[in-house]
Amino acid sequence: MKPKQTKTFLIALMCLFCSISLAQTKSLFNGKDLTGWHSDVPAKDKDPNIKPSFIVREGLLVSMGDPRGHLITDAVYQNYRIEVQYRFSAKPGNCGVLVHASTPRALYGMFPKSIEVQMMNQNAGDFWCIEEDITVPDMEKRRGDKTKWGINGDKLRRIKKLTSYTLENPVGEWNKMIVECFDDQVKVWVNGKLANHGTHCTVKSGQIALQAEGSEVEFRKVILKPIKKLSKD
Repeated sequence: MKPKQTKTFLIALMCLFCSISLAQTKSLFNGKDLTGWHSDVPAKDKDPNIKPSFIVREGLLVSMGDPRGHLITDAVYQNYRIEVQYRFSAKPGNCGVLVHASTPRALYGMFPKSIEVQMMNQNAGDFWCIEEDITVPDMEKRRGDKTKWGINGDKLRRIKKLTSYTLENPVGEWNKMIVECFDDQVKVWVNGKLANHGTHCTVKSGQIALQAEGSEVEFRKVILKPIKKLSKD
């Protein structure tokens, strides 16, 4: 192959690789409606006409906070990186991204079986164990008395993030949370800072869910990409 032909071939090959990579990356929110998602809002069982917990407003996916519940992907995912860009639009509050979600209403008749990556103001990056479990370094320091650990009820289900200080931007500004799930590990970054890294997770795949947990939260991006390994810190 002549030098010019070789150069042309390499450029074409690079373009192919780029197009494959881009094709693998997809937005789970199309900016128009909630296609690809379904909601589970227990209060709707008694009142089918109750106001929606999740809406699309001006191109943003909005968790209204109440009635409380979850917006859940129709599809199941494994070995992926999910990026969410979010902000508390009115006042600081609570929300979360749930990974490896499965059985609905497994805890308190509300929360699906999963590992929650906390978005609560000043606590973004914490893990909450919801009928599933995960291990982190310094477990007793970050989770509390070992005899009280558990995955349901009043057990110690919260595992604090790596830092003692908040990783979030001021309320009203956009935040970027990245969660990588690979094999039995879950790794979290908030605004570019490593927030948590768990191993020996009791589940390796599942649906992804966003919460309505008392606070209005806007999402402008929910992007998913398959991965073959975890990113470095």
